Amino acid sequence: MNASDGNSECEDCGKPILMDRPIKIAATDFDSSVLGSGVPVLVDFYTDWCGPCKMVAPIMDDIANAHTGEILVIKIDADRGPDVVERFNVRGVPTVILFDGGKEIARSVGLEPEKIEGMVKQALGMVSNNE
Repeated sequence: MNASDGNSECEDCGKPILMDRPIKIAATDFDSSVLGSGVPVLVDFYTDWCGPCKMVAPIMDDIANAHTGEILVIKIDADRGPDVVERFNVRGVPTVILFDGGKEIARSVGLEPEKIEGMVKQALGMVSNNE
C-alpha cells in the first residue's frame, strides 16, 4: 500500500483503497500496513461499544480527509486485535498512536482532540523534513 498518491489499490483484490478516510485493518495486517508504511501513520485503537471512540471517529475522518497522501489514518478494533493491543500496551480505548518508520512517536489516550491535533502537526513536520 502506497499513500503517496491517495489512489492505491489493494494488493489482494485490486480494488481502490480510499485514503481520504480512515482505513480499517485486521490485526494480521498491522505490521505491513503500519510498521512498513513509508509515511507517518495515525492508528486509532477503538471498539464499537465505546462512547469516546465514537467521538474520536469524526476527528480521525477529518484528519484523513485533510491530509490524504501525507498521513495514513488506520483504525483497528481493539476487541478483534488483542495481540496488537497487548504488543503496544494499549490499556484503554480510544488510544491513538502516531508511528513513523515503524516506531511509536506519540500517543493519546481517551478523548484528547488537542493532543491528536498536535500529533498531526508533528507528523506533518516529519513529512516536511523527509522531502
